[in-house]
Amino acid sequence: MKKIILILSCIVTLTASAQQLMTSSLYDLQGNLHNPAVAGVGGQTSIGATYRSMWSGIAGSPTTALIFGSTYLEKAKIGVGGYLYSDVTGPTSRKGIQTSYAYHIPLQKGGIFSVGLEARFQQFAIDKAMLIEAIGNDPVMGSAANRFKGDAGLGVAYTSKKFQVGASVSQLIQSKLDFYSGSLSRTEEARLYRHFYLHGSYNWKVDANTTVIPNFLVIYLPNAPTEIQAGARVEHRELFWWGLSLRARQSWMLSAGVKVQKKLTLGYSFDIYSTPLSVFDKGPNAHEVILRYQFVK
Repeated sequence: MKKIILILSCIVTLTASAQQLMTSSLYDLQGNLHNPAVAGVGGQTSIGATYRSMWSGIAGSPTTALIFGSTYLEKAKIGVGGYLYSDVTGPTSRKGIQTSYAYHIPLQKGGIFSVGLEARFQQFAIDKAMLIEAIGNDPVMGSAANRFKGDAGLGVAYTSKKFQVGASVSQLIQSKLDFYSGSLSRTEEARLYRHFYLHGSYNWKVDANTTVIPNFLVIYLPNAPTEIQAGARVEHRELFWWGLSLRARQSWMLSAGVKVQKKLTLGYSFDIYSTPLSVFDKGPNAHEVILRYQFVK
């Protein structure tokens, strides 16, 4: 039984030692993933999908699939958005839906201050067959293999023609997450931990054909290392782009993409991980693709 509890503690409870929410190398192309206040910013309607495969070549490595969208209701000054997702790592999986609501307040010089709320509903599941095969049968495996949980978040953002900055918190309620219903004593209580985000970007018009967009994303969890991602994307004639980013102490991210008639965006990112993941012979890297369509007025 101790083996079961140890494994579940490592791969399910995530007691504030690592992120519980999805990560993305193309975060600047899907701001609503981290901040509900960004929903509808820009006044356009967009839909899209993302697929990410981490640590390719390692069995049971994480994969994430995401369908997202947002729109702006001009008369009400409201942005709405959300996404459906599936996040799988080894015998564990998370599937759910996130919805965003943002109220936009127009300011001077074309700036917009927005306040957003999010609601999140997700299913946590364990493939018990994989665990039983690995460590043998155990009474604890008789507990339910699925848990449904809800949580909430909020955020703020300021957006102008030249830059955007925002902050948010997800899993604000910190809902409890427990797969074992027995009377086993424990020192840690599994739950969804708060994630704090700070993000920003700047549009630097180099010339008539080239725009450089520096950007950053900071993710903070109490009692865990702060994750910092920063980089820049270069757009040429609004036809194609390329970028370089760094996830501190983890990986370099190379990205490229094309735009079709300023509506359809197709992008790809390749992550090159540093130690300790680089010790794996089959390649400590990640691949991410994004397809987004924007309905231009």
